[in-house]
Amino acid sequence: MDSASLFDVKGKVVLVTGGAKGIGRMISEGYVVNGATVYISSRDAKACDQAVNELNALGKGKAHAIPANFYNYDDIKKLAEELAKRESSDSMSWSITLAPTGEPPYDEYPTEAFTRVLTLNLHRVFDLTRLVTPLLEKAAGPNNPARIINIGSIDGLRVPSLETFAYSSSKAGLHHLSRTLANHLGKRNITSNTLACGPFESKMMAATLKSFGEAIKAGVPLGRIGSPQDVAGACLFLSSRAGAYINGATITVDGGSAIAAKI
Repeated sequence: MDSASLFDVKGKVVLVTGGAKGIGRMISEGYVVNGATVYISSRDAKACDQAVNELNALGKGKAHAIPANFYNYDDIKKLAEELAKRESSDSMSWSITLAPTGEPPYDEYPTEAFTRVLTLNLHRVFDLTRLVTPLLEKAAGPNNPARIINIGSIDGLRVPSLETFAYSSSKAGLHHLSRTLANHLGKRNITSNTLACGPFESKMMAATLKSFGEAIKAGVPLGRIGSPQDVAGACLFLSSRAGAYINGATITVDGGSAIAAKI
């Protein structure tokens, strides 16, 4: 029961959606550095190629790009088909996120904007999970289940200080969807868990941190913004033998932000 074997992900095959930027990029690097084969997908094909080149230069695991527009069902269907041609994956990681500061004001909120966020953060997660389930089942075993890791948000656990109606609602829905999937897919040797992430250093958060960085840090009991190691480490735990019996959990990766007292 040594730590090297408990947390080993070498040889695993991982799909990271949104894996070219932000938290997804952090997760992708964590897997590659530890010897996994990682497929990165997002609608930005150029960003996918750049991320793959950077990750492969590390000389550890291997990264590949399969671009897809997650608003388009046909695109994610093609993604699942392409993945099936190349691999039988035994671990999946999700990083489907939208900037929580980009939503319109309440009194001017267009219905299509709400639908767009729910489609990306919730509906397509279900669609892609369903499409890749045969691959996960094929690779899974009783003591080594296939893994689904959904990237949620602490804004799905609490009312956020910024008014992000669709974003926070979609993340709350994602948390519950993940639990529902855990109940159904657990019987098929597939686990489903969620990371409820707090603030992290990323391009998506750059403008927010520049304007409100000190206030955001002040709301984190640990007094800092999340680092790549923080979210990658949580994913490595859930994907390894150490996390094989974790199913249906929502794990906060937020420095304590979700439980911090608000004055």
